[in-house]
Amino acid sequence: MKRRMAVSLMGGAAMAAEPRDRFIGVWKLISCERKWADGRVDYPYGKTPIGRISYDTAGRMAAQLMTPGRKSTVAPGMNMVLGKASVEEIREAVGGFASYFGTFDVVGGEVVHHVQVALVPSWVGTDLRRAYRFIGGKRLSLTAALAGATTELIWERDS
Repeated sequence: MKRRMAVSLMGGAAMAAEPRDRFIGVWKLISCERKWADGRVDYPYGKTPIGRISYDTAGRMAAQLMTPGRKSTVAPGMNMVLGKASVEEIREAVGGFASYFGTFDVVGGEVVHHVQVALVPSWVGTDLRRAYRFIGGKRLSLTAALAGATTELIWERDS
């Protein structure tokens, strides 16, 4: 009954969901392509990247991205855990991986990730701004323009 009344008061037009609400859920990484100003194209996490990004109704978000098949010389990770990893072990473990979490806002045509914790220390306390667009009902494109390149990540809603 309340729904009918609300629709009636709006002149029969259904209210559109807030853009922020469309982000809520878990998304699987489908592709990540970086295009340079000189025309070069590369794939920071390989051509078949692995990743998840999640947004919740409380305004929290988390993202993890990885190149599949990363190799490590680290013996079951213990050197990393114990703080005894060599430069080479750290390079092997960190290369092709990104992870961060924080809160998010949707402002105009951008989603803003307010980073609280990150693998990359310089991201902590910063805002990562991404232009967004929804592709059909199941895909989300996030695009960042940084240092002479534009990187587009395509995510698919993970059901």
